[in-house]
Amino acid sequence: MSTKQVLTTIKGGWLLLRSIAVISSSVATIVSTILPLYLYSSLPSQSLTVLFISLLLGAFIIHGVLTHLLNDYVDHLSGTDLHSPGILSGGSRVIQTGYMTPGLLWNLGKALLTFLVVIILAFLFLGYYKLAVLLGIGVWGAASYSLPPLQFSYRPFLGEWLSTFPSVLFLGLAGAWLTLDDMPLWVWQNAVINALFCIAWIMVHHIPDREADRQADPIKQTSVVWAVKRYGLPFSRLPALIYFGMTAGCAFWLGGERIAAAFGVLVFAGASATLVYKMNVENHYQVSAYEKIILMLAIVNAVWLGLFIGVH
Repeated sequence: MSTKQVLTTIKGGWLLLRSIAVISSSVATIVSTILPLYLYSSLPSQSLTVLFISLLLGAFIIHGVLTHLLNDYVDHLSGTDLHSPGILSGGSRVIQTGYMTPGLLWNLGKALLTFLVVIILAFLFLGYYKLAVLLGIGVWGAASYSLPPLQFSYRPFLGEWLSTFPSVLFLGLAGAWLTLDDMPLWVWQNAVINALFCIAWIMVHHIPDREADRQADPIKQTSVVWAVKRYGLPFSRLPALIYFGMTAGCAFWLGGERIAAAFGVLVFAGASATLVYKMNVENHYQVSAYEKIILMLAIVNAVWLGLFIGVH
């Protein structure tokens, strides 16, 4: 393989990874749990570092590679990525830019999916049941989101609630579940809030693709497409606003014991909702620019929750 081919492959792999999305969701929720364990628990820092790196590796393999291999392939077949504005949305663009062929994506996706299923079965056989559950939920999220017959990303509300939410939620729980005898309330709170924040910004991500998704065959009826069809274009914001509202509402769940964390959630979710409310949904560049800000707020929110866990 020539140097040019190697560089092309590396660039294609990097585009496929869509690292900003993985960092804003998976990495953020991992940090939100591991950071308090570093700061406030007596667990050895070396063990926590190994765990942190292992969770990062798993997140990038499943949420970064497998999810995008399957999603890019399926969205290419339906045609939605062909019509997408392709700024932040519309897949990784590795097919459209010629870095990878649809056949290669599908073959890689099948191979990785098979490999991960074998690993899950091995974990079950060896008695590593928690690892099997965590990996299984991640694989479920990637496969059910894109692949027929479930293909939840093509159905309103199902993609975020049956695929994305559980996958991000259990990734947020993983660090504590694997290391602590009991799961403190703050672990559940952080994991739920980060998962809600994640599906909220994904709804923003879908706004520029609403027409491309509507033209797809089969129609990719995301919650955004559903809202526009039912209520009109201005309501393309509705799913994101609902989920940011739910995220902000979790501040009351945190209560006085985590007042600093609650304040942060209100500020970061409120700021994100304000951006969504103010954006011109017909200006794809503005929507994408606001989305970048919201992605940064998701990361800051996750770290903030990790810093302020209340009584410890």
